[in-house]
Order: sequence, then structure tokens, then C-alpha cells
Amino acid sequence: MNTQRSPAPQSRRDFLFQSYLGLGGIALIDLLSQDARAATTPLVDPLAPQPPHAVRKAKRCIFLFMEGGVSQMDTFEYVPALDKLDGKRMPTSSGTTGAVGHLGSGPNRVIASPYKFARYGKSGKWMSELFPHLATCVDELAWIHGIELGSSNHAPAVYHALTGNMLPGSPSVGSWVTYGLGTENRNLPGFVVVGRGAPAIGGAAQWGNGFLPAAYQGTLFRTGSTPIINLKPRPGQSLDRQRNELDLLRWFNARHAAHRSSTSELEGRIAAYETAFKMQTEAPELIDISDESAATRKLYGIDDAATGTFGRQCLLARRMVERGVRFVKLLHGSGKPWDQHGGIKGRLPQLCKEVDQPITGLLRDLKARGLLEDTLVVWASEMGRTPWDSNLTQKDAGRDHNNYSLVMWMAGGDVGGGASHGTMDEWSLRSVDEHVHIRDVHATLLHLLGLDQDRLHFLHAGRFEKLTDFGGRVIQEILA
Repeated sequence: MNTQRSPAPQSRRDFLFQSYLGLGGIALIDLLSQDARAATTPLVDPLAPQPPHAVRKAKRCIFLFMEGGVSQMDTFEYVPALDKLDGKRMPTSSGTTGAVGHLGSGPNRVIASPYKFARYGKSGKWMSELFPHLATCVDELAWIHGIELGSSNHAPAVYHALTGNMLPGSPSVGSWVTYGLGTENRNLPGFVVVGRGAPAIGGAAQWGNGFLPAAYQGTLFRTGSTPIINLKPRPGQSLDRQRNELDLLRWFNARHAAHRSSTSELEGRIAAYETAFKMQTEAPELIDISDESAATRKLYGIDDAATGTFGRQCLLARRMVERGVRFVKLLHGSGKPWDQHGGIKGRLPQLCKEVDQPITGLLRDLKARGLLEDTLVVWASEMGRTPWDSNLTQKDAGRDHNNYSLVMWMAGGDVGGGASHGTMDEWSLRSVDEHVHIRDVHATLLHLLGLDQDRLHFLHAGRFEKLTDFGGRVIQEILA
């Protein structure tokens, strides 16, 4: 006979009360464990160094961008045919559309270059007298002529040249490179932009991260004595106290991120805070050029009023890549761009003088220090110019926009010094041989840094996006 007593009946109130405490305890344990994970689990480091897809010499890049559209027939392309038609109407030319085709069919006058050209180096490259310093390095450079972009308007052309897309919102070249390779120095940004900043054509979107995580956007260093705003701690704030405050902020941010699946912006902000703190110890030494020799200052033209500003930018670029910054972009022309609708005789020589000696100094300094071998240097603008002027009244003539005639050069790494690709027609209006598109240049740049344009992609809005969109051709003709 079973004498075990049955449990007393439980009221509904007792059941709910006990269940509430039990479920609540389980929930509390779960929340505490999530907090513990958030506090102890490190977030993924978006800028950790990544191996390239292929072994290449170049590990970093200095990108020299001349804003406004450099006149190729007054700098790097000898066009003797213009002398025969100087002041006359431009003959009809086929193959150009949009604004270039429209202006070419309207009232215009051909403008012969007022500058002398000569051949330089073993390669026999034609160059203008406006670049006497760079001409001495011509055999270090590989040239691409007749590059086509999708627009002859400044902002869309700038975006196209620097992001591969004519509309804002896509990642810049520097963002793609740091996304693919990370950075070698966590005390400095992986992607730095040195220039005046606000007046830049297209604004900060030209060095933005677009749809890539926020950690890959460019960090602006302004010209002048204070390149980085708010770098120093506020008065009375020690680095130890700031470190404690930053650790607390990181704990809150990590706790917040642990409960969410899309945290790109937050992770980018955390990385930015960390980099900003670390920069307080390394950046002051970086931007202090007082330790540079008198010979180095002279090499870059630091103490010359005409070349000092851009000379300092170029010297900072060398110091940055020397310290492991992955991608450095230098801006020249912001506020006073290379947009010579007038002033071919008056303004263009000044612009060329501002950059000629500093860029040459940069190339020589990199080579002397053994850095040119693993640093890719790129010169670019957003378009070329037309052989004509559509303003028939101005005395100091200028040239109109031409998105069919951009000239670029590269140096360093696996670049074939003295090589050239692209042949222009007799007016320097457009290429007459193989079509060269800006995405071909981007594919080549990535290739020289060991990145495969097809493997370097990012899933955005259901599509794997690439810098070169549906693909470009690596320009083998300029490779060593």
C-alpha cells in the first residue's frame, strides 16, 4: 500500500509567482552573461593588416591629385599641330559627345601652347618647360594618355576619378585600398588626406568611405601649423584620465554593439576614438619637421614662398608612409584650382611651380631612402582640357573641359619607368588607339598594390560592389 502523500494542490497565483521568479532569474543570468561577453569580447579590428591577393612590391600609395583639370597640351603632351591653327577655328572632330562635342562645334579659337617642349631622359618623353624639376625624373615615371571619364563637369568627374562612380556615395580609392590591406600603424589613420579641406571639389565625399564601414574613410590633415584640429587634450586633462574615460566609453559602446547585428558605424566610431587617442602620442612627432635637415627642406622647397605649402604636404606624405600609413592623398588646387578657362599664360605657370619641385623632391627622397621600391606614387586630375578656347574676347586665353584627355603618371613599385600607353590625335582631343577608361587605371592601381579587382568586393544592397564596377583592364604596358 502506497502511503506517500500527494503534493498539495497549487493555486494559480502561487504557480505564476514561482514561475515569474524562475523565468526572471533565467533572464537575469542571460543579461549578465551578455554584459560579460560585451565587456570582455574584443570587437573585430577593421584596420588589422591583411595579406594582399598577390605579392607585389608596392605596399602603400601616395596619390597626388590636382583639382580642376590640368591642361595636358601645356604640360605633358607636345601638340605641334596647334601652332598651325593658332587663333583659328577648330576643325570638326568626330568621336566626342556631350559638352566637349558641343563646344567643339560652336564658336571657338585654337590656342597654341605658349610653352616650349623638349624630350627628356632615355625614354625621350616630351615635357613642357613648366616642369623643369620633374623632367629630371622622367625615366622613373610611366605615363597613361587619353584616359576617358564619364563627365566633363567637375564634381562628377572628380567622383569618377576618385571613386569609380560619377555620383557621391561610393567608397574612394583610398578607402578600397585600406579595406583590402588594412594599415601597418595603428597609432595613425590608415588613410590620410592632406589639403585645405572644405573648398575641395565635391567636398569630403571624394575621400569618403561610401557604403564601406566607417573605419575606412579618409582623415583630413589640413595645411598650416595645425594639421589636426583638437589633437591635444583639453587643459587640465591628463592622458591617464583620458584613457580611463575612453575605456569606459568603449565598454558602453561594446555593450551596445553586442545586442545588435549591424554595427559598422559604431565600430568605425570606436576605432576612430582609439586612433585619435593614439595619435596624441605619435602625430605631434609626425607633423613636427624640425628634425629634418636643411638639405631635405631645400629638396622639397619648404622655405620658398611659392613651393612651401605643397612642399610641406609632400614631406608629410614621405613621413607618413615611412611610419606605415597605407594611403596618403595630397590635394593641390583647392580654392584656386587648375581650371584655366583663362590664365594659361598668367595662372598656369604659378600652379606648376607650386608642385614641380615638391613632387620631384618627394620622388628623390623616397628613392634615396629605399621607399620608392615599395611605395606607389600616382599623379592625377579629374580631366584634361580642349585645344580651343570658347571665350573669344579674353586676352589671356584659356581652355575648356575635356573628359577624353586625362593624363596620369605612376612611379614606384612594379611600375615600368619610362613606359607610356595611349596615343592622342593630332589635337590632343581624344585617344586614337585603344580606349582607356578610368576603371582601367583603377584596376592597374589595385594590381600594383597586390589587390585583385574582382576579389576586392563588398556586399551592398544585395550586390557585390567593386571599385571597377563591371571590370577594368590592367594596363600591362606600363608595368615593369
